[in-house]
Amino acid sequence: MTVPRNASLGIGERAQLDLFRSVPGDLAPRDAQDLMTWPFFSLAKSKRVTPIDFRMGETCISVEAVPEHGMATIWDADVLIWATSQIVEARDAGHPTSRLMATTPHEILSYVGRGTGRDNYDRLKAALDRLQSTTVATSIRQQHQRRRHRFSWINEWQERLDASGRPLGIELILPDWFYAGVLDRALVLTIDRAYFDLTGGLERWLYRVVRKHGGRQSGGWSFDVKHLHLKSGALSPLKRFAFELRAIVRRQPLPGYTLAIEHSFGRERLSFAPLPIDPMDAAMRRLKLPRYG
Repeated sequence: MTVPRNASLGIGERAQLDLFRSVPGDLAPRDAQDLMTWPFFSLAKSKRVTPIDFRMGETCISVEAVPEHGMATIWDADVLIWATSQIVEARDAGHPTSRLMATTPHEILSYVGRGTGRDNYDRLKAALDRLQSTTVATSIRQQHQRRRHRFSWINEWQERLDASGRPLGIELILPDWFYAGVLDRALVLTIDRAYFDLTGGLERWLYRVVRKHGGRQSGGWSFDVKHLHLKSGALSPLKRFAFELRAIVRRQPLPGYTLAIEHSFGRERLSFAPLPIDPMDAAMRRLKLPRYG
């Protein structure tokens, strides 16, 4: 059940945590590798309540939603990218971090490239509700594979108000499983800020898979399309998934990578490789300057 927005966060957990106040600024976007590789989020903009039940080898993931809010989406995961970026930046600067974070909606919305109007504030609150009410059970990073770690993407969240009832910002508590992964340097990758401009759920998910597996390997990487369909957790049938994948390949929207469809022994494979880095383009991206040509 979602915490009432004007209620205090759980006194027991909150009392054990130091408050981490986010720092506004143009921090490099970072993503948690476990979230980039596996089917943890809905890729649809419409409400999803059908669970994700994924098993591959020793990896098990179960994601469940409540009808009131629906499953957390890949757009909602932008909040987790923001949180990851904040924590990693503070850790690398030698500052203390915490699962209890205080920030403002304006800061999150600005960081992930959204507008800051009232509608966007309401959408952010809805995203926080979905992140809090979606439950995940997974064997990933468990010492014994039969064991499952169960959590929500946000344990609790609340709006902070002053004595007159005016909003001061929000506070949220991240789960242990997610926070531990963010603190492990080997489990976080920097992503292209242009990721936030991707509008489709499948192309967002695909970028994260490509970034995780392709990295900067000159030879690139490839996946069987059927395998990708399974890993996406998407509800669409394989035929529709493959059709949408081909459309993405035609558009080539993924920043930093080129995609291709290959055919081998009657099966389709998606191959991807990093584009050569243009130093001028990279500098302009960092400075957020317009690019021409």
